[in-house]
Amino acid sequence: MRWIGIGLIGLLGGWVSGLFGVGGGVIFVPLLVLFLGVNLHVAIGTSLVTIIPTALVGAYRHFLGEGVDLKLALLLAVFAIVGAWLGAGLSLKLDVALLRKFYAVFLVLVALRLFFE
Repeated sequence: MRWIGIGLIGLLGGWVSGLFGVGGGVIFVPLLVLFLGVNLHVAIGTSLVTIIPTALVGAYRHFLGEGVDLKLALLLAVFAIVGAWLGAGLSLKLDVALLRKFYAVFLVLVALRLFFE
């Protein structure tokens, strides 16, 4: 049964990643925590590893459709690598309960911004 849940989360996360450019933090993390009972820190780390092949495949499909600005992507990547290092360090230092609250607020703010934009 767990394999079915993992498969469904993977399919949904991959689909949403390719469709909207999101997946790990928006799909994988909450579903791993809520439906599979994975520790939040483990869900975040697992999501980050999982998103590598997902992002590569989605990026390639968008590249084929001329939907990628390589110069912009490379510049963003340089700064995103630094941000990811700092953010992962902070995440691992935070208590899971506090991290969960910050994460929930982040998701709500992003959703509200997208909805009202």
